[in-house]
Amino acid sequence: MEEQKENSPRKGQIALQLYSLRNEMEKDLAGTLEKIAEIGYRWVETAFFPEGVSLEQAGQLLKQNGLSVCAIHCEFPEGEQKSKMLELAEAYDCQRMVWHGWPEDERYQTLEGTRELIDIYNEANQFAKSNGLQFGLHNHWWEFEQQPSGRHVYLELLEGLEPDVFFEIDTYWVKVAGHDPAKIVASFGSRAPLLHIKDGPAKFSNALDKDVPEPMVAVGQGTQDFPKIVAAAKGHTEWMIVELDVCATDMLTAVKDSYQYLTSNQLAI
Repeated sequence: MEEQKENSPRKGQIALQLYSLRNEMEKDLAGTLEKIAEIGYRWVETAFFPEGVSLEQAGQLLKQNGLSVCAIHCEFPEGEQKSKMLELAEAYDCQRMVWHGWPEDERYQTLEGTRELIDIYNEANQFAKSNGLQFGLHNHWWEFEQQPSGRHVYLELLEGLEPDVFFEIDTYWVKVAGHDPAKIVASFGSRAPLLHIKDGPAKFSNALDKDVPEPMVAVGQGTQDFPKIVAAAKGHTEWMIVELDVCATDMLTAVKDSYQYLTSNQLAI
């Protein structure tokens, strides 16, 4: 790992959310993972592999390409998904579990509903901890919308969740919701060790509810101010995770350009 300059904040390590290349993996899983490694990525965040690929096969392919897992996106751990969470952790040798949060839960629209979800999330955290895992939440735009009470959902989550529940702040969706990502990252401090790094127009549209965002671009080529975001984190960021949901250009090229932008500008290691 690159040494940090004396008194300078720690920089997060760079990783790639494999969801970015889901279409490419569907066509050629082994070849896509090989290309990811060739770009320079050594860490990935997993989401969902192509149908028919077992956890054991996926884990082996990652290892064969020198790719380790820094975090796992998973379904919410209830019912049979509890055992699935444990299987994911074992297969990918990773203890950091992230509830991906899609789609929006209508309970977020009221203070009472949000507090009900907080209790549910805290229960999930207790299950994760009892099995040696860490539990965290990934946001979209609705967690940063204002409730009729005048409060923002994220404030309720930040204050109500157990202190060891971590946050994976998706800086792009924060901006889509009308906030300054740097200010939000600063307000979460050490509670947000993971950041999702994506770029593009970052404008809200009703099509988002149908999971149809505007095409994104390589990190550093859109509207995001990543130097400001990194500075605001004050060294609390452990992982800078590149994720592009859809892209205006070739996705592999954008993933490569994102890597080069973050590392060459010393925004991530």
